[in-house]
Amino acid sequence: MAMIKVIAERCKSCKYCVKYCPKGVLAVGRNVNSKGYEYVEPVNQEACIACCMCARICPDGAIEVYK
Repeated sequence: MAMIKVIAERCKSCKYCVKYCPKGVLAVGRNVNSKGYEYVEPVNQEACIACCMCARICPDGAIEVYK
């Protein structure tokens, strides 16, 4: 099973990862980082297929995928 880790302080809520995830694993949460952005969180972790699209598309390197 894959695991997604979002580094909240790097996320600026651009939502690219949410848009391009083929399994709908990520969504913008309600928590806010120190920069004032509502950061992305995994909401459907068990559906992750470890394609790493989210990590590749993130312009800020805020996502890590572990197998």
